[in-house]
Amino acid sequence: MPMSVKLDDILSTLDSEFPQAQARLLEFLRIPSISTDPAHRGDVRAAAEWLCAELVGLGFDASIRDTPGHPMVVAHSPKGTRRPVLFYGHYDVQPVDPLELWTSPPFEPAIENTPAGPVIRGRGASDDKGQLMTFVEAFRAWKAVHGALPTDLVLLFEGEEESGSPSLRPFLRENADELRAGIAMICDTSMYADGRPAITTQLRGLLGQEITIRAADRDLHSGSFGGLAANPIQLLVNALASMKDATGRITLPGFYDGVPELTDELRADWQALGFDAADFLLRVGLKHPIGEKGRTALEMVWNRPTFEINGITGGYTGEGFKTVLPAEARAKVSFRLTGTQDPETILQAFHAHIRAAIPADCTVEFHGHGASPASRMNISDPAFAAAKQALSEEWGREAAYIGAGGSIPIAGDFKEILGMDSMLIGFARDDDRIHSPNEKYDLQSFAKGARSWARILAALT
Repeated sequence: MPMSVKLDDILSTLDSEFPQAQARLLEFLRIPSISTDPAHRGDVRAAAEWLCAELVGLGFDASIRDTPGHPMVVAHSPKGTRRPVLFYGHYDVQPVDPLELWTSPPFEPAIENTPAGPVIRGRGASDDKGQLMTFVEAFRAWKAVHGALPTDLVLLFEGEEESGSPSLRPFLRENADELRAGIAMICDTSMYADGRPAITTQLRGLLGQEITIRAADRDLHSGSFGGLAANPIQLLVNALASMKDATGRITLPGFYDGVPELTDELRADWQALGFDAADFLLRVGLKHPIGEKGRTALEMVWNRPTFEINGITGGYTGEGFKTVLPAEARAKVSFRLTGTQDPETILQAFHAHIRAAIPADCTVEFHGHGASPASRMNISDPAFAAAKQALSEEWGREAAYIGAGGSIPIAGDFKEILGMDSMLIGFARDDDRIHSPNEKYDLQSFAKGARSWARILAALT
């Protein structure tokens, strides 16, 4: 690292100015930027304006870009000779319902002492305003020490992530030349389960479907028609149950095409994490792991595809009892995808599987709920090793390369549309209660998150 980076001075500045950083985050969190609720459309824009003003104040060329939905905030630092880096986060937040379960008002954030240490309590504290502000505070300290921002930074802060990002892909396509960089940094992720710093290098894709099966033109009396007329619920559960065999493997033809096996190196790294599946399940009131035979727990949640039934409805579900054969039944299902599995190919195979289970005088309809492929990053890029070393130095523990069972479509969008890999580095913790009442963000995560980004910036200089 060049001596001119002055990393020690930047870290000292972050430490001494931390009370002011907390105050800024609390101010940001007071804006109820709920993107899914039309009643908060003005609040979402107010959050974009607040963020844009902060960036302009730091010297970024920042602007609010309107979309058919909520606006994007885009900013650039002066051009230089370093490899351009794009930083992505989102400033919108989840709804707060059920409000009565909050121990304090969700948009009146405060510092709260807990047995595990002080936290910031409030909606968006972890997902994603607190994480996003670790970027901003690192940039702020860099400028305070150097009198100028790091060069060749591109910032993209979104206002629709919590409502499915409907404007994001069109925006990336329309502004690809402006946004394209050497690599992207995404802060909307977590540390490893025990608080160990981590870089997420692979994400599962997601395919969602809703199925409706219809039989008779009305609900039927089970005494008169039971055993003779088709029962949509029975048809549905039979079709869904046959999606898996006795070993936990999914039965669709060609389903595992493109599913990679772990490399020996990555398998050893994951085994070294010491993941305890029984303890993980115990936290949610379970004891016994299930799933695909012959696979480790981390392999199943990070590197293997899944099929899950998320909900079933049909027939009489009110109080008391009613002996009917329902006219229709519905289910919501999802697939998590890995490797190079093609969502469209799997979708067609799934439709064929369901249709094959339906009699000719019954009908089936499908309604999609999104489809995105898995993402896998090229960790041979030297930037990954540099960032891993920077995280290890800050946290005093060796950072890990990990997978994620969930889906963060933006990483795949950056790969597909902008042609670049992403480093997913965040400082959320498993108990942050994101999307739930009483969301929080550890002050340690906020402070050391900003310090981590300062170290990563220095390492990439």
